[in-house]
Amino acid sequence: MTSFHADCVALARRKLRGPAIGRRAALAALAALGALPAAAQQRREVVLANWGGIGNDAQRRHYGAPFEARHPGWRFGTDTSGPSAGRIRSMVESGRVVWDAAESNAATAMELGPMRLLTPIDYAIVDRAKAPVPGFALEFGVASYSFSSVLAWDSQRFPDGPRGWADFWDLRPDAVFPLDARAALAKVREIRRNTVYWSSGSESENLLRTGEAVMGQLWHTRAKVLEEETRGRIKWTFNEAVLQPGTFVVLRGAPSGEMAQRLLASMQDPDGQLGLFEALGNGPVNPEAIARVPEAQRRFDPMAAENLRVQAVYDGAWWAANQARVTQDYLDVVTG
Repeated sequence: MTSFHADCVALARRKLRGPAIGRRAALAALAALGALPAAAQQRREVVLANWGGIGNDAQRRHYGAPFEARHPGWRFGTDTSGPSAGRIRSMVESGRVVWDAAESNAATAMELGPMRLLTPIDYAIVDRAKAPVPGFALEFGVASYSFSSVLAWDSQRFPDGPRGWADFWDLRPDAVFPLDARAALAKVREIRRNTVYWSSGSESENLLRTGEAVMGQLWHTRAKVLEEETRGRIKWTFNEAVLQPGTFVVLRGAPSGEMAQRLLASMQDPDGQLGLFEALGNGPVNPEAIARVPEAQRRFDPMAAENLRVQAVYDGAWWAANQARVTQDYLDVVTG
């Protein structure tokens, strides 16, 4: 299934033709072959691995430029080949680390950190107060943006819209986590023959756009696009959505050393987070940035106070411990 990070890239490519090939991809390949030029090894550069496309362009503009301004003589570089958990593990275990930091998620940070594949976040450099939501500032990862999985619906079929998950099932939980996976999967089993499932952000859009589905859960960035493209026929809400941190990690053995931590600190800059929100729709995390979101744009910001208080926050620790088992159980239910 496509990650949110990769989906940001796919969504942006509607406006741009073809992926950009990053120079760091070539350096990574050379390093894997033991053929990285000595000059490149000595370069004063901090490299962030991300998922490419316009997301890379936005991060270079809104993360890289502030970093370079704060640290004269240092460059911000990116590798757009995709920082999956498997690639991080392979790179660190092989001793050929060419990334300093990587775009990841909370569960991966909690899984790989105790395996000694990541470096703990140095909160003497990174400001924990600038990622104040529980689960956004972890031992081995820190968020610099946010995103949500929201409820969306076809207003021609449901003029008043679903008020929450009770319109899918009759639920009475007082908390989401720790998740009662057995009960949740039993509810999925009840309605599986009346549901369709998506594996990419574009597919989630198309199911609602074409009417194959009349309500569902999708990322808030896709829901916003649908609302605009259908002139309000598709509506959506943050009510009972799941809020997730866009988490970044530092690889153990990062070539730039402490500067990788200083990059993450620079990514807390409110101007940079606001620029990323404008470019991609990713919510800011720094309270100063959240307070500066224009009033007309607050309804699209997962971290606006009125949106934050009606969402459940993703529990990275629970998913790190249970993801493999629960994902397989879920696939067994929906394909059974």
